[in-house]
Amino acid sequence: MKKIFLPLVCYLLFSCGSNKQSNAQQSETATTQTENGTANPESPAAAAVTFTNPVLPGDYADPSVVRVGDDYWATATSSEWAPLFPILHSKNLVDWETVGHVFPDKLPGWADAHFWAPEINYDKGKYYIYYTAGKKGGNLCVGVASATNPTGPYTDHGPLVCQEAGSIDGYPIRDEKGELYLIWKEDGNSVKKPTPLWGQRMNEERTALLGEKFELFRNDPNTWEGGLVEGPALMKRGDFYYMFYAGDACCGRGCTYGVGVARAKSIRGPWEKYSGNPIMKQNATWKCAGHGSVVTDAQGKDYFMYHAYSTDGFVYPGRQGLLDPITWGTDNWPRFNDNAPSVTAAAPHQQNAPDELDVQDEFSTKTLAPSWQWSVTGAPRFTLQNNNNGRLVLQAAPQKIGSLLGQRTKTADYTATTVLDAQALPKGTMASLSAIGDPDNAMGIGLSGNEILLWTTKGNKTSTVARAAAPKTGLIYFRLATQDGDKMQFSWSSDGQNWQSLNYNQALDAAYLPPWDRGIRVGLTAKGAVGTAATFDWFRIDYSS
Repeated sequence: MKKIFLPLVCYLLFSCGSNKQSNAQQSETATTQTENGTANPESPAAAAVTFTNPVLPGDYADPSVVRVGDDYWATATSSEWAPLFPILHSKNLVDWETVGHVFPDKLPGWADAHFWAPEINYDKGKYYIYYTAGKKGGNLCVGVASATNPTGPYTDHGPLVCQEAGSIDGYPIRDEKGELYLIWKEDGNSVKKPTPLWGQRMNEERTALLGEKFELFRNDPNTWEGGLVEGPALMKRGDFYYMFYAGDACCGRGCTYGVGVARAKSIRGPWEKYSGNPIMKQNATWKCAGHGSVVTDAQGKDYFMYHAYSTDGFVYPGRQGLLDPITWGTDNWPRFNDNAPSVTAAAPHQQNAPDELDVQDEFSTKTLAPSWQWSVTGAPRFTLQNNNNGRLVLQAAPQKIGSLLGQRTKTADYTATTVLDAQALPKGTMASLSAIGDPDNAMGIGLSGNEILLWTTKGNKTSTVARAAAPKTGLIYFRLATQDGDKMQFSWSSDGQNWQSLNYNQALDAAYLPPWDRGIRVGLTAKGAVGTAATFDWFRIDYSS
């Protein structure tokens, strides 16, 4: 697998997607592709351009994609990480750039948690994002926001449906008369009940549902569907409406997810589940595949973008975004290739840019790169200083692990490094390089006073694992080397060349970090009194070592 260091300009403007080819594949096609990875049609030996999953490396669960003209737009679950719901752009379905967020600087006024399963839709000149969120003081609801531009700004229209057991996974579709419907899941599994998929008419303003709801179908616990069906994605083909849906346990180490399909000649049914379900589940490379959406290219070819766990990194990078072509049998049922989830497949547009996983941020721009994230419980305050080659001044917070900025991790093995201005750190404030599951569960190496501390936080209880006297120097380098997603070794240096390990050179066990539905983030934290701050010179993640 070839790894190419990400050019700095990419991270100054946006976060780049990753699409990989093996060394052998790249050698084979090197003389038949142009520099941007497009096949050269003039070459007599032109070979098919391939891509390697994931197309969205890192924690991009429940991805949704839509084509508008020659452009593809996508989004994915945010869960408890802000800014909410990334907006990603591509010209070829495999190379993606983060170009904005639906809610870039604040949460929807009615919601406070569980920002899941956004569905991006384009209809009559407007873009719509249907999303799930926890209502303040209430249950899960399906809300919607709209914009005339795919990158926003988006106007939130509030919740459309909030059932007692919770309502999630909204999907819009028009029937044969052109009437607009919302399809969603009642979250019965959360209260140990069945999970009906409901439909109901919706007004054109997307502000209210009309008439009475009707059931499409529900989970059959005696089949592969187990305790639930969810994530409906509908399309019309020929005489039938088709619904791709997910079944059973989505997340965590005990996941059993898979993909099924059902069809009906009317949205109101009756719906027939395919006898060959599940049409995708897992293989030696990817497991627990499910919850995606269908997109059709300009040539009429259908693709399914969905998430799955890598069997290598598993829960640590989280549920990653994959792409597979859909084939249609003579029986008019959809199928995937026998090896799906695919490891490598033909690139939809005969294009695949080089691999770009590494992160390098010098903090020399006026705005923070959109690949950075923070907890939905509180946006951090920070300043970017463009002088002196750029610095990030992160305001401290006293609660939990402090204020934080994190980056998605994309594989199980990586090295993260940062440089701290030790002389600028106020007394009583700790600045750290940290691995973060959530604000209650993290670990890191930091400077506090005259000491370098190796610390862990479990269930909001922080313990010091090891300590060392801090050098009398202006800058201190911190490094985290991770193997297999859960073996984390922290070290420090006064010059960036000679590294000192803590904890007797033994790695810490990070198995407790990932929440049930999220991957690990790596980034910067500052814990201390309000009004104090930590100053970082640069930050990097290297996946090539």
